[in-house]
Amino acid sequence: MIERNEVYINGRWQPAHGVEMLEVTDASTEQVIARVRSANAEDAHAAVAAARAAFEAWSRSALTDRVSWLHRIADGLQARSEELTQIISREVGMPRRMAARVQVGNPIENWRRTAAQAEHVVWREPVGHSTVVREPVGVVVAITPWNFPLHQITLKVAAALAAGCTVVLKPSEVAPLNAFILAEVIDALSLPAGVFNLVTGTGEIGEALVADADVDAVSFTGSTRAGRRVGAVAAATVKRVRLELGGKSASVVLDDADLGAAVKGTLAACFLNSGQACNALSRMLVPAARHDEACRIAREATEGFTVGAASESASKLGPLVSAAQFDRVQGYIEAGISEGAQLVTGGSGRPPGLKRGYFVQPTVFGRVTPAMKIAREEIFGPVLSIMPYDSESEAIAIANGTDYGLAAAVWSASDERAQAVAAQLRAGQVDINGAGYNPLAPFGGFRQSGHGREAGRYGIEEFLELKSIQQRG
Repeated sequence: MIERNEVYINGRWQPAHGVEMLEVTDASTEQVIARVRSANAEDAHAAVAAARAAFEAWSRSALTDRVSWLHRIADGLQARSEELTQIISREVGMPRRMAARVQVGNPIENWRRTAAQAEHVVWREPVGHSTVVREPVGVVVAITPWNFPLHQITLKVAAALAAGCTVVLKPSEVAPLNAFILAEVIDALSLPAGVFNLVTGTGEIGEALVADADVDAVSFTGSTRAGRRVGAVAAATVKRVRLELGGKSASVVLDDADLGAAVKGTLAACFLNSGQACNALSRMLVPAARHDEACRIAREATEGFTVGAASESASKLGPLVSAAQFDRVQGYIEAGISEGAQLVTGGSGRPPGLKRGYFVQPTVFGRVTPAMKIAREEIFGPVLSIMPYDSESEAIAIANGTDYGLAAAVWSASDERAQAVAAQLRAGQVDINGAGYNPLAPFGGFRQSGHGREAGRYGIEEFLELKSIQQRG
């Protein structure tokens, strides 16, 4: 049993003063693996004060020095990569072999990528008789989710540090242990005191941080409901707010597409991390004439997704993260059945033979209509809705007929046609014919999927202010 009773403030570990002990559960076994003491509002404000005191010196440090720090942090995380893999796999439930690459390897490389991208930011440029300067926004509060914990921490913290900002991190209370490892790495490197601070807790602590008048910017990833609250609290002091929220992403399969590749690619994107991804392709739109064929391919492919404990090498899908998430996804599956969608495969309850752990059956529904709950709301589980359409214009209307706009996909034998459809989709990123994730491209959404962007130089620029300095000719 791991016990953490401290927060990291002003370059040292200090006792957390909250009364609540947060339990961290192994998603595969339902066993409590750690107890973490929550911070209180006093701790939160102390962390912000430390970041404020450190800001002037850090913001004026040489870019080469900040880049060097990011590389050193990446090296420190690399040295503990196996430990991180085991911890995150247990916290989140992703099978270890995949967690090593997705949950640990990619974030470590993102520290290095961010360091490299900082060199591509235009820090000063002449515009007529002005010099336009980009300067760090100030003290940043980073509030991160549980589904890709170290990845989301890295996108915020590495970019903010590269920009010259100081940071207070509040990780998800569901998966906080990896954040402690990051803080230990930073502490061992003796990063200047106050530049990075870690506090733990639930939304109450997050709200105290967002409300603090000494905070200049907030970067939040989480649900749309929580994002609305963050925006409302931050508005009282007119902070800069960057939100990455929910999604209900559509995979549009055109009538000339390779249907087998489209269905299998969509399933893989929908089921990644057991569907616990904001950009999951959870709606697949197919020509009505090919609906039944798509369902057959989806059923056969889904049967290849072996569900099992994160520690088992044969597992392709692990459990959901918590009992609350399990209950949520079960509710959506039951809603799909009750609303009359065609149950192609899967269904409610655990997969056969799995009596403990937050496991759900990978589920595919057919003949889903836009009015159904499973077509409108974010499920955050391995549930795919197949939706028939009669024309390309109808497919585009269905894809855009949602409150969200985070991601989308298009499948077609014609690149020109796919590009034309992609241009009409209201989403922050669109993949064509299974194109992979680009860690240097901007990531973020339209509408209620949030605003602002992460990754690459675009993520660094979110933490910069523009200043115009005019000179007489």
